[in-house]
Amino acid sequence: MMFKEMRVSADASQLISLATFASAAAKEAGFDRKQTWRIELAVDEACSNIIEHAYSGQKGGWITLKIAIEPNEWMQIVLEDQGKGFDPTKIASVTPITSLDHARIGGMGVHMMRTIMDEVKFEFKIPYIGNRLTMIKKV
Repeated sequence: MMFKEMRVSADASQLISLATFASAAAKEAGFDRKQTWRIELAVDEACSNIIEHAYSGQKGGWITLKIAIEPNEWMQIVLEDQGKGFDPTKIASVTPITSLDHARIGGMGVHMMRTIMDEVKFEFKIPYIGNRLTMIKKV
């Protein structure tokens, strides 16, 4: 098993670094190009949500990205932050888009993460840690 970790400021300028780190780990885990891109997308969305919602765009926060890999079996991605938590059960369900005129902007991130990944778990107010998002994808 392999472990990787990085910690960056919760700033949009760090999104490429976080996504690239996750993408490289996905390749090491044995995912093909399409699945690697999807994993990168899920990580980018999760980190964007942390920056925008948990920290409300305020400077000074951190995002910790921890990755565990069992090559050719699975990949676990853990994101931790100390921002505001939220109740994932209160997220509106996704309505299929029938027309771009009626499509809403935003609100698809958690649904997308749950669609891409095999497991998604949110934890909030963990002592000495804050919030934790764990996502698992099997090869």
